[in-house]
Amino acid sequence: MHPNPLFRSEDRAGMAALVDTIGFGMIFAQTPTGPRVVHTPLVMSGEGRVRFHVSRANALAGHLDGASALAVINGPDGYISPRWYADRDTVPTWDYVALELEGPVRPLGAEELEDFLHTLIARSEARLDGEPWLAEETSAANWTRLLRGIVGFEMAVKEWRPTYKLSQKNSEADRARIADGLIAAGNRALAEAMAAVPA
Repeated sequence: MHPNPLFRSEDRAGMAALVDTIGFGMIFAQTPTGPRVVHTPLVMSGEGRVRFHVSRANALAGHLDGASALAVINGPDGYISPRWYADRDTVPTWDYVALELEGPVRPLGAEELEDFLHTLIARSEARLDGEPWLAEETSAANWTRLLRGIVGFEMAVKEWRPTYKLSQKNSEADRARIADGLIAAGNRALAEAMAAVPA
């Protein structure tokens, strides 16, 4: 993560909310044939735990039980142009929000995996307009068949390493110009992240 402490936070509730808001990330772990990564939906589960699932056929699936793993969640990011500064005698940079979570992983039991999937579906459907799709619309036979193809896991987070690099080193006037530039460039999400983090 970025070494500058200005871009760090100790707000665990905010970090957990970031995981659930983004809802997707990468899980990295070591295997006998080298490091591997899986891209997966993520759901916070109680204090300091994050749940996810992988395809049973994934190269990482058989190596996660008991492993120490790293989860990476990426928030909004974007190029910051020197044209947005009062003094253009500088260089471009990249602003971003990212979170690393590290900890041991255990497999989910059958009921825990079902609970995780129903939570994930309900959360994701609630973000869409219109009448939600319900898991009960899948036949029991199809649900069971598809469920056999995945494995669920839970990471007990021991290390939280956030980076909120959002032009905090710049003046308030420059930050306002940067936000305006980002919005004009179509990156409202990064501009909103900037507004949420004080300089």
